[in-house]
Amino acid sequence: MTRLQSLGPDGGQPGLAVVAIAAMVGLTAACSRAQPSKESKGVTTAGLTQQERFEIADVVYDSGLGMGWRAVGGGAGELSDAGPAKIDFREDARWILAKKGLSGEYGGVAFRLKEAKVEAPWLEVRLDSTKSSIFPRVTVSRDRSTDVQDGWEEVFLPMSELNPERLPFDRIVFRAIRPITSDWVLLNRIGLTRAAATPSAASAPRGKPISLLVDCRADATKISPSIFGVAGGGDDRPRPWQMGAASERWGGNATTRYNWELNAINSAQDWFFENHASSPYTQFLRDDAAHGLTSALTIPMIGWVAKDVTSYAFPVSVFGPQAKTDPWRADVGNGVGPSGRTLDAGSPTRTSVPAPPEWIGRWVTQITSTDASSSESPVYEYILDNEPMLWSGTHRDIHPDPLGYDELLERTIQYGTAIRKAAPLALIAGPAEWGWPNYFFSAKDLAASFGRRPDRAAHGGVPLVEWYLRSLREYERTSRIRVIDVLDLHYYPQAENVYAGGAGGVDPKTAALRLRSTRSLWDASYVDESWIRDTIRLLPRMKEWVERNYPGVGISIGEWNFGGEAHVSGAMATAEALGRFAEFGVSSAFYWTTPSKDSASIQGFLAYRNFDGKGGRFLDWYVPSFAPADVSFFVSRDEGSRHLVAVAINMSPEDLLAARLDLVGCGAATQHAAYAYSQGSNGFRATALTLEGTTRADVSLEPWSVTVLDLGLTRP
Repeated sequence: MTRLQSLGPDGGQPGLAVVAIAAMVGLTAACSRAQPSKESKGVTTAGLTQQERFEIADVVYDSGLGMGWRAVGGGAGELSDAGPAKIDFREDARWILAKKGLSGEYGGVAFRLKEAKVEAPWLEVRLDSTKSSIFPRVTVSRDRSTDVQDGWEEVFLPMSELNPERLPFDRIVFRAIRPITSDWVLLNRIGLTRAAATPSAASAPRGKPISLLVDCRADATKISPSIFGVAGGGDDRPRPWQMGAASERWGGNATTRYNWELNAINSAQDWFFENHASSPYTQFLRDDAAHGLTSALTIPMIGWVAKDVTSYAFPVSVFGPQAKTDPWRADVGNGVGPSGRTLDAGSPTRTSVPAPPEWIGRWVTQITSTDASSSESPVYEYILDNEPMLWSGTHRDIHPDPLGYDELLERTIQYGTAIRKAAPLALIAGPAEWGWPNYFFSAKDLAASFGRRPDRAAHGGVPLVEWYLRSLREYERTSRIRVIDVLDLHYYPQAENVYAGGAGGVDPKTAALRLRSTRSLWDASYVDESWIRDTIRLLPRMKEWVERNYPGVGISIGEWNFGGEAHVSGAMATAEALGRFAEFGVSSAFYWTTPSKDSASIQGFLAYRNFDGKGGRFLDWYVPSFAPADVSFFVSRDEGSRHLVAVAINMSPEDLLAARLDLVGCGAATQHAAYAYSQGSNGFRATALTLEGTTRADVSLEPWSVTVLDLGLTRP
């Protein structure tokens, strides 16, 4: 018996990071030698012996190492010449089996496994090479294995997942991805199968059968690329073009007081009402243009902007002790007395200078004249400020009085007109309100209580957004000036701990609630599970408001985020929202702010913007489709109907789904591929998609997963 002792990670070879993959299509399998080992002799699966199910091209380990194979690293282990290998996978150990000169032309890796039961998937398998090649990591989830006898499981991992590019390799790496309690794990019957000898069960997906349908005969609708927008982020987050974003928004509370002449902002209530230096808007526009992104620019209309980069609203030296002070500037208070009393800031001139519509007009003129040779403005969309109904809180040092219907309309007309005169063809969006209450009521109503709602009553009892649209339509009729082109609202789920600043809860209960909360975007039967307790159906509601009050205006979700950024539910919710934006013809949408580099949520974007790592994206036209409950299915095609990309989201945390896809009126499918992201993954991986003829395909959808289908088509 040979004992292995703690060789270094990956046996001293370069570590592989980046391409991460979770299980998608489970294929039951095993490998064989001429003489089965004692622990598996005579065992069959699905009526087939292992010899019948596979033709083994290369025995790796079967009660002893195969010819030319050696164990090169891992945790403590015991290899036998007459039985299974015993490996200690505790403390992130790896077991690595190596052999020189392996090609990429195999069907897959088959093996048997015996270990103490673990609730969550714990084992990851990947190929490796002493060269620089990077191979996907494949998680061995329960749906991939079949119980055979005495606690043993059979596992088969196809090369379409382990090695989709069929690169040469020289080792197989088994690694624990989470702690396990078992001292020893038994592995045996490990082999590389022949490429043409995949088991017959591999031709059909495993799981609960479902039907998906794409109807290319129905009317398709144009998809605006600007729905794949973000709102920037910090140094720990990727730049928008690194995650495939198509548009970027310059927005947030600080932009309400951005001084374009000084590149100065005020951080408002978010950080002690302080002025700070800002990166210049010109750099923002240049960066976006250089990387092919469109830009959306928030335009202040509060009437004041930062006068410098150092002033602050509530000096302790003037107002006395306060509840909190800036940890780095002892004189900078938060405007709240020690007793909790809100302090009156006095004159806005302590931090700010006037910013009338004419000043904004000069800014937009400066922007549009930057490149006189271009017929297009560097700004795709001008947004009229940020969440004005919250000004009396976020910017109370300069606007302490609650905003009402009339002031919102007056400022919209004044500043919108200034933009229109400076950029006649510009898209202008408003009112950029923060959430549910201010779709219906003003800040004045809130201050007096929604039960009384005096401001709404004074305006005929009409909900704020509808009154806003109706009034602007009437203004255009009488003045011949169109002030806004896009109805812009912000939306965040309000259920407890779902959003929570982007993090949110990731326990099973909260994750499931997060996914249900996405139904508030569209589902008329869904009653929101928060203090709202109403049917929100935001996107169809916005379209109805526009149709009733200002036909022709587009709709935008200027900020949104469903939380769970570190969890698969965050990726799924992000993918779900983007699909709904495409389905309902949204003009633009901006995730707040940008998912972090290693987050799950960024994968929700990549499903639409770079699912294959080579620029694969959701296409130009939205195509109607059908899917059963617990599955969302969003389909796109290109301009010439030669290419179809679909995103399928399995909302079930438990069910592996065997999906049969029917293409109706789409032409014949030719080239095809699929990519999947699921729980425990670090990114999308290639997965099996099988064509049945030219108009039907089969694919498995793993529990809680996002799967992208990429099909080439002939003309119908």
